Amino acid sequence: MAISKQYLKSKPVCKVTFSILAEDAKKVSVVGSFNEWNAKAAPLKKLKNGTFKGVLDLDKDNSYEFKYIVDGAFVNDDAADAYAWNEFAAADNSVVKV
Repeated sequence: MAISKQYLKSKPVCKVTFSILAEDAKKVSVVGSFNEWNAKAAPLKKLKNGTFKGVLDLDKDNSYEFKYIVDGAFVNDDAADAYAWNEFAAADNSVVKV
């Protein structure tokens, strides 16, 4: 799993690339506070090597909680910037800081 960030000079936005290796998965999405945890809002595209990848524009100077949904199962990113406890889910969420 990996997160990469590209800050834009022209706008207060960061292009964040989310990627997760899930060779046997049929469908993967990234959900979080940036898209109201909507699985349909950010589906990831499967690459030939089995990695699912997608890019989102996130506002700078913010932190966002997120998880991947891999064939219906919630998965944290082991390369997250931090983790935050979520009372509703009774589990940690990954955090990306931009």
